[in-house]
Amino acid sequence: MAAPDDISAEDKLIARFFQPIAIHPGALGLSDDAAFITPPPDCDLVLKSDAIIGGVHFLPDDAAQTVASKALRVNLSDLAAKGARPLGFLLSLALPAGIDDRWLTNFAEGLRSDSVLYGCPLFGGDTDRTPGPITVSIAMFGSVPVGTMVRRAGAKPGDRVFVSGTIGDAALGLAVRKGKDWKLSEAQRQHLVARYLLPQPRNALAEAVRKHASAAMDVSDGLAGDFAKLCRTSQVGASIAVERIPLSDAARVVLAADPAMRETALSGGDDYEIVCTVPAAKAESFRAAAQTANVAVAEIGEIVAGEGARFLASDGETLTFKRAAFSHF
Repeated sequence: MAAPDDISAEDKLIARFFQPIAIHPGALGLSDDAAFITPPPDCDLVLKSDAIIGGVHFLPDDAAQTVASKALRVNLSDLAAKGARPLGFLLSLALPAGIDDRWLTNFAEGLRSDSVLYGCPLFGGDTDRTPGPITVSIAMFGSVPVGTMVRRAGAKPGDRVFVSGTIGDAALGLAVRKGKDWKLSEAQRQHLVARYLLPQPRNALAEAVRKHASAAMDVSDGLAGDFAKLCRTSQVGASIAVERIPLSDAARVVLAADPAMRETALSGGDDYEIVCTVPAAKAESFRAAAQTANVAVAEIGEIVAGEGARFLASDGETLTFKRAAFSHF
């Protein structure tokens, strides 16, 4: 008589799709209830957890591979803004009925390729069934030399305000996914949609941020609202020149055709860029370090005494926003 199969369906799923990603010895091949990691010498651990949910952070027809990459990259973006190097991650995955092996194969490939690209292996996690939409939750951990994590607090009057990359592409890309046109070229459409589907976390800039920035955070819920949070935490004000905020060519075409979309670009979210404040004496060095890291940065304003971040149009008018940032609540 054959021995009974005592391996559960969940164990088989984990072994097939996720065990190959758990390459660190401390992951124990996902064969235990927990994992372990020894922090690098003289380093602090930096911890971050974020989730993406079907119908909220991605659309039902988004490819499984990009869903996996997005889940990982939104957490990597936070580590980058803290000046941290990624070490690994935990995955909690809640799947509705109907998810098949093909979806899981593509999802696991997205995780695997990005875990190699960014040097952050899987250490473990959990898999569940859910009656609701797909939910992917990542707990990420990284490291910085002791006492050097860059916080939201720390900005001082006179500091220069920098932002990486370009702002607004992802929010405009979501609008394109939902049917907006603006007579964009196919290349412009693809650029905006790609920025929504697949964030480009600025981990290459992490060391420059750690060595130069007085305060920093990633831009996930919109530049206007996120930077306001940094100012509140640092108990400072800021003056931001809107015309100096970096925009892609595609975003400029949209705003030229529909100026009302400027608020969406500045407050819509999903940019996953870094906004940081840098003491004036370090500004040139920061620009040079960013260039060496091959990450574009733009100086967009200055920290001032007082409260609140003012976004100033070219005529000096202070912009007001109906909703300065994306919010779940």
